[in-house]
Amino acid sequence: MRRLSLGGRLALLFAACTAAVSLGAGLLFNRASAQHFVELDQQLLSGRLSLMRSLLDGVATPQQLATRLPMLINELSHQADLALRVRGADGTPWFDSRAALPDEPRGAGLATLRTQGVDYRSLSIALDQGRPDSPQLTLFLDITHHQHFLQGMQRLIWLTVGLSALATALLGAWAARRGLKPLRQMGKVAASVNARSLTTRLPAEQMPEELAELAATVNAMLQRLDDAFQRLSAFSADIAHELRTPLSNLLTHTQVTLTRPRALEEYREALHGNLEELQWMAQLVNDMLYLAKADHGLLMPSRQPLDLAGEVDALLEYYAPLAEEAEVRLLREGQARTEGDRHMLRRALSNLLDNALRFTPAGGEIRVTLADGLRVSVANTGPAIPPQLLERLFDRFYRADPARQEGSSEHAGLGLAITRSIVQAHGGSIRAECADGWTRFVIELPA
Repeated sequence: MRRLSLGGRLALLFAACTAAVSLGAGLLFNRASAQHFVELDQQLLSGRLSLMRSLLDGVATPQQLATRLPMLINELSHQADLALRVRGADGTPWFDSRAALPDEPRGAGLATLRTQGVDYRSLSIALDQGRPDSPQLTLFLDITHHQHFLQGMQRLIWLTVGLSALATALLGAWAARRGLKPLRQMGKVAASVNARSLTTRLPAEQMPEELAELAATVNAMLQRLDDAFQRLSAFSADIAHELRTPLSNLLTHTQVTLTRPRALEEYREALHGNLEELQWMAQLVNDMLYLAKADHGLLMPSRQPLDLAGEVDALLEYYAPLAEEAEVRLLREGQARTEGDRHMLRRALSNLLDNALRFTPAGGEIRVTLADGLRVSVANTGPAIPPQLLERLFDRFYRADPARQEGSSEHAGLGLAITRSIVQAHGGSIRAECADGWTRFVIELPA
């Protein structure tokens, strides 16, 4: 079964609310009108009964009543919708001013009666309330016209409820369709979004207040999708670019080797050269798989107490021969302890030290600073990096050195991206700074 549209639901809801309000108001007005007629009838009957009691004052027998009937009938003739019944104390009828009057209930009080298609309001009272054997007077008022009026009002109420519900449903459907037009526009824009048009945006400033926030959220989602798609496209292009050079080298080297018969030692050298290229390609693939795991939140670092000063000293000792060859001084300052994955943090710090060694000129210095609050800074002297490039240093395959833009068997430009993934997996952050001849990579880990 096809589900009802949102516009249809709103239209039915408007119609139901209008019908309920109209019905409630109509019933309340009908009840108030009926009560008003009852009060008017009671006032009229009370006033006429007082007159009848004064005319029949002292009457205790049917004979005494007969002497006063002319005056009584004359008085009743002035109001054709009134009728009088007189009964004795034992309930015996003494006088009915009109034929076919209904039987009134026992006891005094106001009552509504119906007989032969005629509606009456009756009010009964003792002629002499101080005497237990006093005759009983019952005055009847023909209220048929009242009832016709109330019945007509009820029909009018039902007709009004039906027409108002129908009119509201139609107007509600029109208003809902017009009000939901921005949603249809959003649907059209969303339907037009594809891999080639991720730059499409919803006009949030033209949306109603209720939809502006949703439109802004959708636009933010489209922006994230666009950024992710651009990064994925650039990543794919970078992978192809990085693998093209070593594959080309392997093919060329192998083809040259096979052009003529060679000595066993020459084949060994050729295979050794190919092995270096394959090892670099394997490392590149492993690094890309590592980053893919980081993107999907699959890096789960272990938690163990670590003395960062000891870990940094071990790395500095490892890089000391390279630093000595490059005439670069290594220095560590401060102490810090944390909980984290030893191998992952060592890899992150190793990437930063390797990057610093490659870009520190002879006679320069690399300084690792550990500070309270789990702040680790790896700084090196060297050429300044433009501020607009600092954030891009953590992009995959990005190299700040223009001379290293082509594929290389040394560095693929994934080290800083892996470092950021490791730091983020530990709940920390990393940033690059460049000032006063120093380039700093600052890691902040949670306490």
